[in-house]
Amino acid sequence: MGQILSLIGTWTQQIALPWLVYRLTGSKFLLGVVGFATQIPAFLLAPVAGVIADRWNRYRILLATQTLSMLQALLLTILFFTGHLGIPNIILLAIFLGLINAFDMPTRQSFVISLVENKKDLSNAIAMNSMMFNSARLIGPAIAGLIIAASNEGVCFAINAVSFLFVIASLLMMKITPTKTNLTWKHVLFEFREGFAHVSGLTPLKYLMLLLALVSLTGMSYTVLMPVFADKMLHGGPGTFGLLMSFAGIGAMTGAAYLASRKTVRGLLKIIPLANILFGLGLITIAFSNTLWLALPLMFVIGLGMMTQMAASNTIIQTIVDDDKRGRIMSFYVMAFIGTAPFGSLLAGTLAEKIGVPYTLAIGGSLCVLGAAVFALKIPDMRKNIRPIYVKLGIIPQMSSGIQAASNLTAPPED
Repeated sequence: MGQILSLIGTWTQQIALPWLVYRLTGSKFLLGVVGFATQIPAFLLAPVAGVIADRWNRYRILLATQTLSMLQALLLTILFFTGHLGIPNIILLAIFLGLINAFDMPTRQSFVISLVENKKDLSNAIAMNSMMFNSARLIGPAIAGLIIAASNEGVCFAINAVSFLFVIASLLMMKITPTKTNLTWKHVLFEFREGFAHVSGLTPLKYLMLLLALVSLTGMSYTVLMPVFADKMLHGGPGTFGLLMSFAGIGAMTGAAYLASRKTVRGLLKIIPLANILFGLGLITIAFSNTLWLALPLMFVIGLGMMTQMAASNTIIQTIVDDDKRGRIMSFYVMAFIGTAPFGSLLAGTLAEKIGVPYTLAIGGSLCVLGAAVFALKIPDMRKNIRPIYVKLGIIPQMSSGIQAASNLTAPPED
């Protein structure tokens, strides 16, 4: 209950901020710069954050990150209504939020295991959480579009700041069984190398991370360009922008529901390249669409392919990873997916200035399709490595364990 209210607030800010940047500057490049500033800390700090998530009390870390995220939204609100929210302040606050999220993301992905006492319920619990997340993803952009059209972006920032009170209250109401933390205090670099060796030494982890990094770098930057697409290609306003993102949310929810309905982890490897091809073809097609009624179903396809690929990848990773390395491995997941996104945002903004939004989207989609084809060729090797782990674990009911984590990375994971 607390998180769905907070996530609706998060999505209102997620939609309002790029629209504000574009309204103030009209610059595609600066849209990319703000996206870069928000996400680059995850690339730089996620490995250290993963080590901390494995060492310290994850519950307390989350309380701290949620409180700081609320402060960031409050500062945006105050600066907006006092007339001091220029691009430099927006970039600084984007970096601040990125620093918070660098620690929040790997911690939260590891913490989910602590929320369900009976592990047989883990699959259903995470599936329900994923549906909740994507429900907020539908509601938030629509609300943001209406609020911006009727009032201004500052109201969206204020709503986000207030919404954090609900998730913080929910955390305080939780009764978490204390877990034993790692007090050996090995050198951070040693623990980082240990996690890196685990990722690079296990073929499935390596290829899953590489594909996620490619998709994030070349395809996920479409979100940065959507304000321009809504304005220039569809001749719409903030309501159109919010509607586009809501249809992507419907597609993502559909993908999450499909994965949650599956009974086994088997078969996910071959679903990943198919979903990625769907995502890439959606980007290529929407690049040259100029009517809203064609763009909306294509956004559904893009959201469906994106969520299915991310969630399936995360499910496999969460299934085969060792518990004592979970925080570090998930930090590499954050690096691969969120950490490469800032470079994609910067690249997309730069390319869009030079060759236009349509060609930028088409190039990104084409590279996603190519990456999916290469990944498909590696599936036999990955199966050889995964099969012994599945045999050791037996029938795994937590098939949907990656859905929440993947959902949370499709937006600034503040809540």
